Amino acid sequence: MSFSFAKRAKSFVHATRGIWLYVKNTHNAWLHFTVFVIVILLGIYFKITGQEWEILILTSGLVFVTEAVNSAIEVDIDLTSPEYHPYARDTKDIAAGAVLISAIFALVVGLFIFLPHIFQI
Repeated sequence: MSFSFAKRAKSFVHATRGIWLYVKNTHNAWLHFTVFVIVILLGIYFKITGQEWEILILTSGLVFVTEAVNSAIEVDIDLTSPEYHPYARDTKDIAAGAVLISAIFALVVGLFIFLPHIFQI
C-alpha cells in the first residue's frame, strides 16, 4: 500500500474520536486530569526546573496512556465476554493494575520533585 494523506487524515479522525470516547466515558480520566492540573499549579508555584517539568509531563502522560489502554481493554472484554468469566475478570484486573502501577510511580516522582520544595517553605 502506498502512502495516502487521505488515509492518514481518516486515521487522525478515528484517533481523535477515541480520545473523545476516553474522556467522555472514563471517569478515572477526570480524576487523573484533576491531579494533573494540581501538579501543573504546584509546578508553577514552586518554579520547578525544565527537567522537572519534563519528568512530570512524561510521568503524567504514562498515567493517561495506561488509563486509555485499560479502558480499551475493558470495552473489548465487555464485547467479547459479556457473561462472567474468570479470565475476563483477570484481564480487566491486570489492565487496571497497570494503571495503578503507573499512578503509584507518578506519585513517587511527584514526591521526589515537590517534597524538597515544600520543605523549603
